[in-house]
Amino acid sequence: MATTLDFHDDIAVLTLGEDENRFSPAVLESIDEHLDRAESAARGLVTVGSGKFYSNGLDLEWLLANGDKADAYVEQVQELFVRILTFPLPTVAGVNGHAFGAGAMFALAHDYRLMREDRGYYCFPEIDINIPFTAGMAALIQAKVTPQTAVTAMTTGHRYAGPEAVAAGLVDAVADENDIVSGALDRLKPLVGKDSSTLGAIKSTMFRSVTEALRQGRTR
Repeated sequence: MATTLDFHDDIAVLTLGEDENRFSPAVLESIDEHLDRAESAARGLVTVGSGKFYSNGLDLEWLLANGDKADAYVEQVQELFVRILTFPLPTVAGVNGHAFGAGAMFALAHDYRLMREDRGYYCFPEIDINIPFTAGMAALIQAKVTPQTAVTAMTTGHRYAGPEAVAAGLVDAVADENDIVSGALDRLKPLVGKDSSTLGAIKSTMFRSVTEALRQGRTR
């Protein structure tokens, strides 16, 4: 299943897919198009996967086959993080299953995160696959969690199940599998209606150092 966008009243629900939902260039373009539509027609945004995965992050198979395009690809992924981090609507990631690497970072860029309680891991496996964080990726994670959580999550590759992810501050709450979308919608409903230009400006100011680091591409 490709990425899709549906509306629940005035809240857009972006479904990333039903497989590992890795960020191939085509998927990144599709997500960006959906975000354009959500920004113009909605008052809040939920993202969610379907099945076992929220997102397994970078499309490593595509990267191995297109090494000459790696820098441009990483820049494209990081620009998606910037867009979500500063999105001019309230945002919630409905982490329905595994969120690994760039998928976990994508969720972290949202305002709030709701994770499935009984299955799935939130994990930054870079230490175990020998891929150092870019300056922007590190800045994003460190802006959203405590220093000790960042150290543990980034240097050990620890896999956090839902309740442990809440305790670590990686996600805000957990829910049953069937309640992920409805729970995310319930969290957003009281937040919609703020002026979008003001909200976007506030987020841009809050996270300026992170967005500047993300736009440095692969610089470390």
